Amino acid sequence: MSYYQRHVFFCLNQRSNGEASCADHDAQAAFDHCKSRVKQLGLAGKDGVRVNKAGCLDRCAGGPVAVVYPEAVWYSWVDQSDIDEIVESHLRDGQVVERLVLPDSVGR
Repeated sequence: MSYYQRHVFFCLNQRSNGEASCADHDAQAAFDHCKSRVKQLGLAGKDGVRVNKAGCLDRCAGGPVAVVYPEAVWYSWVDQSDIDEIVESHLRDGQVVERLVLPDSVGR
């Protein structure tokens, strides 16, 4: 068994060369909101959920992006209500939010 039931990585990368990056879509605010909701719902910590910052995850064209392990589900979102849905449906209840899943064809 893993130390955490689920591990979420939010890309917070900011490119300085003008290329698209997740930071352009306020990924930091989404990360902060997710971390807060996970704590509020009592999901944080051992046997629960860990929310982490990540550098470039190389899926910039779909940004902002986050990935949930161990399922390896990639998400993109528009606003905080999308983050709430990911937290409540996937992280808490184990149900993937299909409408927010990033298609495999989306890369950099």
